[in-house]
Amino acid sequence: MPPRLTLLALPCLLAACATGIPTADREPDEAASHEPMLATAGLPHVVVREAFVTASTPADNLDSPASWTAPDGRRWVITTAKKSNALVVFDGDTGKRLRTVGRTGRGLGEFDRPNGIAVVGDVALVVERDNHRVQALSLPDFAPLLAFGDAELRKPYGLWARAKDGGIEVIASDNYMLGADEETVPPLADLGQRYRRYQLSQAGGRWQAALVQTFGETTPAGAIRIAESAWADPANDRLLLSEEDVASGTRLREYRLSDGRYAGRDIGAGLFRAQAEGIALMACADGGGYWIATDQFKDRSLFHMFDRRTLAHLGAFAGAVTANTDGIWLEQRGNARFPQGVFYALHDDQAVAAFDMRDVGKALGLAACAP
Repeated sequence: MPPRLTLLALPCLLAACATGIPTADREPDEAASHEPMLATAGLPHVVVREAFVTASTPADNLDSPASWTAPDGRRWVITTAKKSNALVVFDGDTGKRLRTVGRTGRGLGEFDRPNGIAVVGDVALVVERDNHRVQALSLPDFAPLLAFGDAELRKPYGLWARAKDGGIEVIASDNYMLGADEETVPPLADLGQRYRRYQLSQAGGRWQAALVQTFGETTPAGAIRIAESAWADPANDRLLLSEEDVASGTRLREYRLSDGRYAGRDIGAGLFRAQAEGIALMACADGGGYWIATDQFKDRSLFHMFDRRTLAHLGAFAGAVTANTDGIWLEQRGNARFPQGVFYALHDDQAVAAFDMRDVGKALGLAACAP
């Protein structure tokens, strides 16, 4: 039997609620003229009930989650809040709201439209769209370490990061657009700066960042017209990028992590019917594993599963209520509450949903994964 759904608050679904979002505040996924619905898409999937959904806080406009586990085993889910310009911290096992961090501003420890977030070790990395930068903070105290990228980034949204060479490698997406409303995709020839690669290091006890590479495909087949989510698999030299542009065909594109070049393969073309959004990877010790990628339907989000090695589609699941998902995060390390890991997904810009990976694996017939 699936676990009982703990629903701390049930927000309205977008199908029944007007957004009223000013153009300047809209995200790439909010510019569509129609509201794609899973209920009418006819896509095969299983339903996996959420382990919990946090209390609804629409005033925050939550975007993306990342988890952090303390030495004593406490687990946090740290979520960006685009409207309140802060980070919201939840208990990763219960969904209880614990604290809010930050305020509006341009200084260190302050935020302006925070979007993507990642955690590497005891460092949280936060993309700020309207401060045009990435900020690094130490955990658990959220003391600011440095901000970087403001000299190059124009409209950053998402990021992927990993420990590398004694520091941290960061790849940030940059969804710069044209027009007074900033909704016009630039010509293909101008899409070569969609991603920036940085290397963070420490010298004399201080963090510093260096821009290592700027990349983006400019061919019709490989270009990313609307850029946001990214995730990489270093063991397979694979960088998956969400192409959110519905007009050209929303999907995931495979780039090489080593050089940032298009690998010539797309994933999920024809499977994604709303918009390809957040990406996560479950990496198993034997080299196998599973990719999870979001199809951002407005009534209920669909999460596609792909084989780590072959990228073959393995099935899809949806929650009982989770909808309109932006960011996701997979914590594959088990604990007493979630022995085989937990999958966190944003719900309708105002809550965080948690899925027990035991339930996901059972529903889709997936083999257990030892991290």
